[in-house]
Amino acid sequence: MIDDIDRNIIEALSQDARLSIKELAQRVELSSPSVSERLKRLEERGVIRGFTLDLDSKALGYSLQAIVRIKPLPGKLHIVQKLIEDIPQITECDKVTGDDCFVARLQLRSIEQLDGILDQIADKAETSTAIVKAQPVKRRLPPLGLV
Repeated sequence: MIDDIDRNIIEALSQDARLSIKELAQRVELSSPSVSERLKRLEERGVIRGFTLDLDSKALGYSLQAIVRIKPLPGKLHIVQKLIEDIPQITECDKVTGDDCFVARLQLRSIEQLDGILDQIADKAETSTAIVKAQPVKRRLPPLGLV
């Protein structure tokens, strides 16, 4: 479990992971050594796994996103999973229950690029594709309140 101070540290870092220890300490109203110790404990406990970079895919030329549900053909699960792992345009993928085994998010420059990627797995899996029009909820933290 995390306490209110840890929660405040996590929330501050979620808004700006580049905060210095000094700035973070000021925001959560603690001393720098206290914040450093709390960060160290949060990392050791696996609460904080790392600090990430958030890129704008459109600024990098990826104007299209797609969600692809992937259902491997019988006996092809491990082959399809390896293919998914090796396709750099697949920026996220979940292994799920239900009719499909995988739900993948792709960052793409064009529909033609999507076709080329889907062709790589077409003989090993069934796919169902949806083009992303908007993302009303960006990736965010789960609720940090007490359960």
